[in-house]
Amino acid sequence: MTGVKLSIQKRNFTTCLKSIVHHVRDQITGSQGQPFAQRLPLGWVVIGEICIGKVHPPKDVNVNKAHILNDGRCTTFPVCHNNINVKDNDDIFIRTPFDNKIGPSVEDRKFVALMDAEFHKDTDGFWSAPLPFKESKPVMPNNYSQAWKRALILNTSLKKDHHKRQHFFAFMSKVLASGAAEVAPSDIPGECWYLPLFGVYNSKKPDQIRGVFDSSAVFQDVSLNSVLMSGPDLTNNLVGILMRFRENAIAISGDIQQMFYAFRVHEDHRDYLRFFWYEDNNFEKPLIQYRMKAHVFGNTPSPAVATYGLRKASSVGDDDVRKFVYNNFYVDDGLTSLATESEAINLMRKTQATLKNNGNIRLHKIASNSVNVMKSFPIDDLGSDLKELNHCADICNLPVQHSLGMQWDLNCDMFVFKISNAETPYTRRGLLSTMNRIFDPMGFISPVTISGKILHRELVSPGCHWDEPLTEEHLRRWRIWIDSLIQSTLEFPE
Repeated sequence: MTGVKLSIQKRNFTTCLKSIVHHVRDQITGSQGQPFAQRLPLGWVVIGEICIGKVHPPKDVNVNKAHILNDGRCTTFPVCHNNINVKDNDDIFIRTPFDNKIGPSVEDRKFVALMDAEFHKDTDGFWSAPLPFKESKPVMPNNYSQAWKRALILNTSLKKDHHKRQHFFAFMSKVLASGAAEVAPSDIPGECWYLPLFGVYNSKKPDQIRGVFDSSAVFQDVSLNSVLMSGPDLTNNLVGILMRFRENAIAISGDIQQMFYAFRVHEDHRDYLRFFWYEDNNFEKPLIQYRMKAHVFGNTPSPAVATYGLRKASSVGDDDVRKFVYNNFYVDDGLTSLATESEAINLMRKTQATLKNNGNIRLHKIASNSVNVMKSFPIDDLGSDLKELNHCADICNLPVQHSLGMQWDLNCDMFVFKISNAETPYTRRGLLSTMNRIFDPMGFISPVTISGKILHRELVSPGCHWDEPLTEEHLRRWRIWIDSLIQSTLEFPE
């Protein structure tokens, strides 16, 4: 007898048994409200209140409702009306390259769908994208007063600090010259938002300042970033890029010039990017309203928009160009390595041409461990400290390049780690700050840093406060370790 036939016979037997057991052969009834009895094939059943005088009435009444499934089986559970069927699948345990990747959220999928639908070139050949507003975006209040107050504070700061003023105006000169900003029209057809502006210095570039638009500034419980979708994390893995950068003999790197400003904002969204700056970029003239035409440094979705746009621009290139842009760019920095000098030169030239012709995106600040590779490009395309490259004099004295936070010595093609000797308080907080200054994503100097971490753990006693001074003995041991780092030279070729 097959399994199917047996299942059918069992089902028929169950149905037949239920009809026999519940058949009423006789019944005795009393007066109204009294219990009654029924005689079934299995015996008599009394139904109703049977306690004499109702002295012990039941406190709980349990009812089990029977349900019939689609296949005829009985169950006490409610029937699911979704009709979900689970089938055996032999491929369920097969591994794929996407198993360890985090799936996109609902908001990320909406972001990508918006970019797919709205990302296009404008009349000047730049890629343009909308601000990715959330569907639940509230009506934006007019924060003119807040931005004006912040502009006056910045004006006071620039008056007091001559060097800061010089650096800030040099930065804004580049922004205005690139066409990323324009004087705002006086009429505002709809909503608008004003972005406070402030400057940030990089410790490695003390003579340069970056203007940041404060998109997180809150006014009446609303900020621009709070109503924008951040977009998916499209940034490549840093360790993977650095490993491929060290894979082959000829290493080469490049940088996208003002990457965020290379991608425009739809014109109907530019009034959300208004700000105050000096007329004609002249400190002696009054503050007037400008607005950004490009995506700004400070907006949460700008990295995702820029990365999406960079890949969009490279989509018309050759396979090696697309692979380079998709896999070996960390935001605006591209690093890779190839087997020969000619391959490196060819790849960088093709990538430059593809991005320039398909989006007015400039790839520059080219550096390589091969002097011949660098000499194959115009001087303006090299890094600022490589523009004086000569045939003989500079070959043995090439400057150290900074790539993705790493210091790359072109002369010996090695990563160099230089420990800062800046004084920090000898407290728990100061010690931790010193440890965090050592940036080593590849773990090259783990044998060195791990000993410092162990020493830090030994020196800091349980319950020690963050700003509590260490003992003289602990201080002596910590200074010995720090001095040994500063005096040593750490270089790692692989």
